[in-house]
Amino acid sequence: MSDASRRGWALGLIATAQFMVIMDTSIIGVALPRIQEDLGFSPGNLSWVFNAYVVAFAGLLLLGGRLADLFGARRVFTIGWAVLLVGSVVAGAADSVAVELVGRIVQGAGAALVAPAALTLLMSIFGSSPRELTRALAVYGAAAPAGGTAGVFLGGLITEYASWPGVFWINVPIAVLVLAVTRVLLPAGSRTRGSVDVVGALTVTVGLGALVFAVVRAPEVGWGAAQTWLVLGAALLLLAGFVVSQARRSQPLVPLRIFRTPNLGAANLAQALLGAAWVAMWFYLNLYLQQVLGLGAFASGAALVPMTALVMVGMVALAPRLIARWGSKALVVSGLLVLAVGLGWLSFVRPDGAYAVDVLPATLVAALGMSLAFIPSLGTAISSAPPQDGGLASGIVNTSYQVGSALGLAAMTAVGAAFGATASDDLVALTDGYSAVFLGAGVIALVAALLSAVLLRTPPAAGGGAGEPARESEPVGA
Repeated sequence: MSDASRRGWALGLIATAQFMVIMDTSIIGVALPRIQEDLGFSPGNLSWVFNAYVVAFAGLLLLGGRLADLFGARRVFTIGWAVLLVGSVVAGAADSVAVELVGRIVQGAGAALVAPAALTLLMSIFGSSPRELTRALAVYGAAAPAGGTAGVFLGGLITEYASWPGVFWINVPIAVLVLAVTRVLLPAGSRTRGSVDVVGALTVTVGLGALVFAVVRAPEVGWGAAQTWLVLGAALLLLAGFVVSQARRSQPLVPLRIFRTPNLGAANLAQALLGAAWVAMWFYLNLYLQQVLGLGAFASGAALVPMTALVMVGMVALAPRLIARWGSKALVVSGLLVLAVGLGWLSFVRPDGAYAVDVLPATLVAALGMSLAFIPSLGTAISSAPPQDGGLASGIVNTSYQVGSALGLAAMTAVGAAFGATASDDLVALTDGYSAVFLGAGVIALVAALLSAVLLRTPPAAGGGAGEPARESEPVGA
């Protein structure tokens, strides 16, 4: 096999990892009403089918990035796929709420090992050429909406014509295939010496979980309830303790010095707010299509294909060209503004609405905004860090997006509940709740655009790395 061919297959395998990580979030969307009915989830805690995965994923991503640096990205990539396989089996076989959430947590832990290792491998294979790296990141980035597209379509197909456990069982043959070819296609990756901050990883994971739990539960028990403030206080103490411990450790999970790198913090903030806006919209759009418009599982999945397909096409065909012409900052800001417009438009959904009028046009606008903002913010976040911190930077940017997703969904769940999203027997109240979620997500996207305009710096001409076109002679992140 030629070197070019091997690199192509390696990129395909790395993109498959991103595809599956995102598919495991999107494929459950269409199946949510069936999972709720069969396992007994309440409208208020249904979001934990998503959040159990995302909190474990986000909280352990930093550990995953650190392990990739210490033990080799390929080894961690392989272990992650094995853990993901186990979690998929548990989630697919679940017969109760508790078992389902355990399976989703194990899936999230596996994804937390796979995702940063995959990005580290991508950087090691393509990082010597900024132009190749930009193209590789475009393929990698497009794998996310491709996974989203496949997830909503396959989720609808499997749920409608088989049963919802199939949305988890589908991972098993793919994981087996990936495990069989990884050693052949991927380099082992470099290894560094150091220790693993397991306590720090557990602290940040429990802190994030407590924060999400408090926000999701608050509409049910009351924002003024002692339980709400005790859990919020515990979450903030854990997260503050994590930051303090990282500042004091000689070999921290997250060396805080990395955030002094220009643009890294701003790009990660853009990724976090992008995830908060997009995932909240996606979660409640699935419910609007089925519970208000009355679409079946398959029809609901098919209805989301145009939106996710446009994101994929935009990331591959449009974003790299626009980055080359206008630069990363302009694209991040404009993409977030377009996303805000699409979400604002979507907030006008009606209880007696029609897909072609109330959903399709607005979601296509939102999809265009997502496709414009995602690649340049991802590329900037990764390429801003020094090469030796590649695994760490990969873990941080994945963490930012997933933490933003979890907290955004938790916050919008609270907003939706306040405006009627839990009134399952009242279509008008349901629609009001979903409309409030879409509007709230639009506000998040607008705030993200304004912050990106202020905080992101424009690199020198012809400089930049993955998020910005650069001369071939310049190193990534120059």
